[in-house]
Amino acid sequence: MDTATAIIVVLGAFGFGAFLWTLAEYLLHRFAMHHLHGKGIMSREHLEHHVHSSWHFDRTHLMSWAGMLTVGFLGWMPLGWLVGGPRVGIAVAVGWACGYFFYEYQHAVAHLRAPTGPYGAWVRRHHFHHHFGHPMANHGVTIPLWDKLFGTLERPETVRVPRRLALPWMLDDDGAVKPELADSYALVGRAGIDERQAKIDRARAFASLAPLD
Repeated sequence: MDTATAIIVVLGAFGFGAFLWTLAEYLLHRFAMHHLHGKGIMSREHLEHHVHSSWHFDRTHLMSWAGMLTVGFLGWMPLGWLVGGPRVGIAVAVGWACGYFFYEYQHAVAHLRAPTGPYGAWVRRHHFHHHFGHPMANHGVTIPLWDKLFGTLERPETVRVPRRLALPWMLDDDGAVKPELADSYALVGRAGIDERQAKIDRARAFASLAPLD
């Protein structure tokens, strides 16, 4: 195999690994996190994330990283190695890992920062409709392909966001949606939250239902 062909094969294997992650991203999010309704640590931690719709780093991220890297390098790498040799096996595993970390990054910054371009704006509208509009839709975070293929893609013109769950980057100093985001997000309900509302929010999150206004 000449050098040019080898490079193309390695790049193709890398791309395949990254693409393979996007399918796993969809399937894990839909079935392992939402369909289990809190049974198991993955589902429980994810639905707790839905309760508050915030993001912060904790030990469960380290567990997720370790698990996904284990799947890539002890699962996909040997299979790729058998099919195309060591370079292919390593490239598939590295592609899988890069796809996973790209997902982790996009998910974190979606919760923490305002978008800075068209892709970031799409990620946030797509993902926060999943949070606030229909938790059983829009399971892919980084691409819409699998949602479209499996019939779970929804594209609302405006995402309705409960005031008590609004992300700080959405709001101006008066607590209203920033003017540049007004076409994408609309605040509904009241800002405060009491014990009763907190219990309702948690129950609905664990039932994979959208929070009430």
